[in-house]
Amino acid sequence: MTKKPVISARDLDLTFETNDGPIHALKGVSLDIEKGDFVSFIGPSGCGKTTFLRVIAGLEQATGGDVSVNGMTPEEARKSRAYGYVFQAAGLYPWRTIEGNIRLPLEIMGFARADMPRRIERVLKLVDLEGFGRKYPWQLSGGMQQRASIARALAFDADILLMDEPFGALDEIVRDHLNEQLLALWAKTEKTIGFVTHSIPEAVYLSTKIVVMSPRPGRITDVIESPLPRERPLDIRDTPEFLEVAHRVREGLRAGHAYDD
Repeated sequence: MTKKPVISARDLDLTFETNDGPIHALKGVSLDIEKGDFVSFIGPSGCGKTTFLRVIAGLEQATGGDVSVNGMTPEEARKSRAYGYVFQAAGLYPWRTIEGNIRLPLEIMGFARADMPRRIERVLKLVDLEGFGRKYPWQLSGGMQQRASIARALAFDADILLMDEPFGALDEIVRDHLNEQLLALWAKTEKTIGFVTHSIPEAVYLSTKIVVMSPRPGRITDVIESPLPRERPLDIRDTPEFLEVAHRVREGLRAGHAYDD
């Protein structure tokens, strides 16, 4: 029996109208994401990776084609809180504690106040920030702030987590540590994750599926099903299997330039 995809796009187009003429951000994008997949989107700057993620989230409106999230339109999925979204910057309110930042979406969504401490405690534990709930964002490192941002996105327990290059501004050592933690979190929660990155090693290390995109207008040039096991120590990046997948991603990025207008 064929599984119904959690996220499905068919012939998706998106064109922005500007004073200088139309910008074709996405063209003919088709993709299925299954429940529990960890899917990374990789491509050159301006290729539409973030735009595609925002279309899935209902934050941008496609101008052609179809996309569904849990069998709903992106707008319906957004209103039903079907996903959590993690932006490039942590975006924490400096006048609220970490607990207060995590509580904010719960307040907006009308969760019972008595239920909030349990939810906050659970997600702080998931991102290894126990004991930091009463700290303010400015008292935490950049990596810890991003983990708090992930906790906030997890607080209302959506099945889908969309992440727009959340570790791009962090140094390599911190990034490696957060990659390990994200894989552990994914294993614990079994969420479906869509993840935008510019890093080939990050995409290969994290993903069950890697979506390679071309320069604008963004097209999918390759979809790579990872042969790597789900449990991945960092040193798997030195194995022939890892390097082979990374090579295919690199080749897909090169091939994408053949589409460049």
